Amino acid sequence: MGLLERRNDAPGRPGAELAFMTGRTARGPALKPRKNPEQSRSAETVRTILEGAARVLEERGLTGYTTNAVAERAGVSVGSVYQYFPGKEALTAALVARETGLLIAAVQAASEAETPELGLRRIVQAAVAHQLSRPRLALLLDREENRLQLADSLDAVHRAIAGALLALLARLEPGPPVEAEIAAGDLFALVRGMVDAAGERGERAGDALEHRVLRAVFGYLGLPHAAN
Repeated sequence: MGLLERRNDAPGRPGAELAFMTGRTARGPALKPRKNPEQSRSAETVRTILEGAARVLEERGLTGYTTNAVAERAGVSVGSVYQYFPGKEALTAALVARETGLLIAAVQAASEAETPELGLRRIVQAAVAHQLSRPRLALLLDREENRLQLADSLDAVHRAIAGALLALLARLEPGPPVEAEIAAGDLFALVRGMVDAAGERGERAGDALEHRVLRAVFGYLGLPHAAN
């Protein structure tokens, strides 16, 4: 699955884009980066390569997605790509990790909102923006994430959203209609299902999708849903 805009220059420590890749995937080491960049210049090169990969996916789709195309779009040599990534599947995994990290950051910030209702709204906004701010990229990465069985990224998103929901539900008055853990799981499934389905249908109207998801979330919790 980001109030999240997918910033091309998202800040973070060097190598943050690669930190998710610990090898818990069906394809094993083939999805792991060759190395994590330690210097700021190396980290900038990785960010440039990843954004080049994102642009190639958006412009050419999976059929035109090659390491040569990525290198050309990023303005680096093919050797520079292979310095950090053993192949395009490892590059894809790192790109999934980049996008996942942005979503997780937005969700974690939402859990600290002034009111639980506002926090829930921001989680929905994050999920919708993650899917629709760069819709073609999001759709292709969702499919590749499933194909490559990127367990770490999927688990990280689930833990972040479930944790944020639990924190917000603990502050909600009155509380959820069922045990908090069950409610958090239901809400996660509801938000993810509606947002992913909208992406598969090719929806582009983020405001309309956000409104529908919020009505479903607030309705589940028995809360009034404000239009704005």
